[in-house]
Amino acid sequence: MPRFNFWTVVMILTWIMLFMLLFIPVGSVLVSSFYDQSGSVTLANYIKFLSEPRFHQAFINTLVVGFGGLFGALLLGSIMAFCVSRFVIRGGKFVSLLAILALVSPPFIGAYSWIVLFGAGGVVRGFLRDFGITMPPIYGVGGILIVFSLKFYPYVYLMVSGALSNVNRSLEEAAEGLGLTPWQRAMKISFPMVFPALTAGGLLALIHAIADFGTPRLLGRGYNVLATEAFTLYAAEVGSNMSMATTISVILIIVSMVFVLLQRYMSRRNVYHGNMINKPVRIQLKGWRNVLAHFAVYFIGLCGAMPVIISIIYSFRKTSGPVFQNGFALQSYERILFNLGDVVRNSLTFSFAAVALIVVVGTIVGVLVARRTNLNTALLDGAFMVPYVMPGIVIGIAFIAAFNTGPVVLTGTAAIIILSIFIRRLPYTVRTTASSLRQISPSMEEAAISLGYSPFQAFLRITVPLIVPGIIAGGMLSFVTAINELSSSLVLYVGSTMTMPVRIYLLILDGDFGVAAALSTILLALSSCAVYIAFRFMGRNEQALL
Repeated sequence: MPRFNFWTVVMILTWIMLFMLLFIPVGSVLVSSFYDQSGSVTLANYIKFLSEPRFHQAFINTLVVGFGGLFGALLLGSIMAFCVSRFVIRGGKFVSLLAILALVSPPFIGAYSWIVLFGAGGVVRGFLRDFGITMPPIYGVGGILIVFSLKFYPYVYLMVSGALSNVNRSLEEAAEGLGLTPWQRAMKISFPMVFPALTAGGLLALIHAIADFGTPRLLGRGYNVLATEAFTLYAAEVGSNMSMATTISVILIIVSMVFVLLQRYMSRRNVYHGNMINKPVRIQLKGWRNVLAHFAVYFIGLCGAMPVIISIIYSFRKTSGPVFQNGFALQSYERILFNLGDVVRNSLTFSFAAVALIVVVGTIVGVLVARRTNLNTALLDGAFMVPYVMPGIVIGIAFIAAFNTGPVVLTGTAAIIILSIFIRRLPYTVRTTASSLRQISPSMEEAAISLGYSPFQAFLRITVPLIVPGIIAGGMLSFVTAINELSSSLVLYVGSTMTMPVRIYLLILDGDFGVAAALSTILLALSSCAVYIAFRFMGRNEQALL
């Protein structure tokens, strides 16, 4: 008979929480997909998905943008990682900062910034047209793939650069002694050692590309993917029939689950046995090779950070309503101050509330998973995989399906947005805490218990102080993702609970890019502060952002 103590209570409460916030919403989506508009149980939705060319095309389009984004991210991320890790690049830390900016930049603004540059009336297109150079606009699948490549390459860059830095130089020196050329050494020694990082980073890019809603929505112009189809069906049929939207959501969950499991498998193989005192030495290139390496690194870094740069510049441009005028002013910020203060306040309030819940609950559950290893905690760890794989748009539809009617009605409240962010981001903190604790021996905690402390007191006085820096850093990184959360909020918001990302999306649709850029700049400043604080507590560990 297991002893009933503090951790038993935590285990029970965790399962209740998962049941309420995860299994019921996901179950509601699954159940709803088996009902038709009249309320009868049927497989008609799945038959319709399999028979309608529109849905076939959305499924194929999802895979096209997913694998296209994967290929682009692999290409750009690998080139940048190899150059920064192996060659002396002046301003290498600045280039890494550009990659971080691309990673934490607000959603939607990336796609729209490229429209500002290369859209039908884009600045760069107009400039080139004056010289007789005509180029196609950035709309359609080509534009989506360009944006995805530049948006998701940091996943590959950060993982591969870390792996390349840990390759044991002795192996390459031995290969050089055997007469292998630099190309042969790279392919036979370095490439196999960084292959797990390459695949793990690439699959991370693939998962985010499949789940991305904003970029296909703005740039697609009829090129629909599963995420946009689910939102369109939900928005068109809200209040009457969500069955087809939930069916699409189930398909999206399955597709995401397959690739996430593949990514997890690759990440577990992401183990390097480099000699920490014999790391590779960066080579000082000369001549055209040096120029080419610098050009490649800065070109990728600046193109990836271009949406951020454009947003900051346009946030200070003078406007007359939504129309830009010559010169610079603070009009966009004044409009936010006097008209959109509630939106900023909502974002900050919801994010802090969600992060507070994530830190408290995630830390306790992370300790449970790391310290009480048994079948129950293994099942718990597996259950946290579900919110990890669910795209934001699906979480939003799932919460609507679960909490629109019944004993607990949360639709239209701030609580539903806070809880959706909380359950979606909780797995990150649980896994971060668990992995930190696995590196700390439980003997001190056990000694405290043997001296008469209760398990809770031992946890609070012994374990928590050891992992406080990690908790604060994890909380700051959770704040970055929480305040930028768009997809689920877009489905769950009402007028009084509108957040900054949702408002940016609506402003972009209205063509009011000045205020959208100013709001994005504020979001970026808040995210940058959170990343800075996180790096202060855990060192500059860019991979923690992934």
